[in-house]
This record gives sequence, structure tokens and C-alpha cells, in this order.
Amino acid sequence: MRKRVIFGGMLAGVMLFTLVAFAQAPKKTGATITGTVLGSDGKPVANAGVTCETSSGLRPRAVHTDAKGKFFITGLKQDSYDLRAAWNGAYSDWERNIPLRSSQTKDVTLILLNGNTVVVGKPAAQKKQ
Repeated sequence: MRKRVIFGGMLAGVMLFTLVAFAQAPKKTGATITGTVLGSDGKPVANAGVTCETSSGLRPRAVHTDAKGKFFITGLKQDSYDLRAAWNGAYSDWERNIPLRSSQTKDVTLILLNGNTVVVGKPAAQKKQ
């Protein structure tokens, strides 16, 4: 009989802990943008910075990629967003006007350019030998 009481008490404790843990878990609200940052070689880039702002230019946010080049921006409001990645002097083009509805998730891939500036026009002067 005593073993049943102890087992019942342990079971009740586990159930109570489970209920409390689920009640305290943060609720996912808002829209989410997930994605990957790739280098110009096509490989994922760890610790790249990703800037996210509304298309009207308000409320910029910044996050960093994980070891696999993945990023997650959560809690976004229904709006259109612009994204850009940067790492070690290289930048991606802006990914513009990404529309999000409430509770929607969009996945985006940002590719870093090599960071060199290309000047259109006259070629660079050649050294004489």
C-alpha cells in the first residue's frame, strides 16, 4: 500500500511539473523570417550579420547566423520586410519587399558578394614595364 501512495505522489508531481512547464513556455506570436546566408562559393557562413527592417525603413533589427549559416527572426508584425547579410566586408544584395502575414513563416537565402567594388567605365591604368 505504501508503495502505491509513493508512486501516486511521484506520478502527480511529474504531471504537475509537466503542466507548469507547458504553461510557462513562451507562446509563438507574430510572423517569422528564417533563412541561410551563403558565401559566394555557395557554402554556409557562420556568424554573418543579417539586418531586417520594414520596407518603409522603420524598426531595424539585427541577428547573426548560427554555425550552419542559419538565421531566425521571430515576432514580426504583418508588413513587408527588407533583408541584407554582411560578413567580413562582403554584403548580399538587399532582398526587398518580403510580404508577411500574421503568423506566417518565410524562408530566404542571402548570398554574399565577394566584397570587391566594381567600377563601370574606364579600365584601371596599366603599369609600364
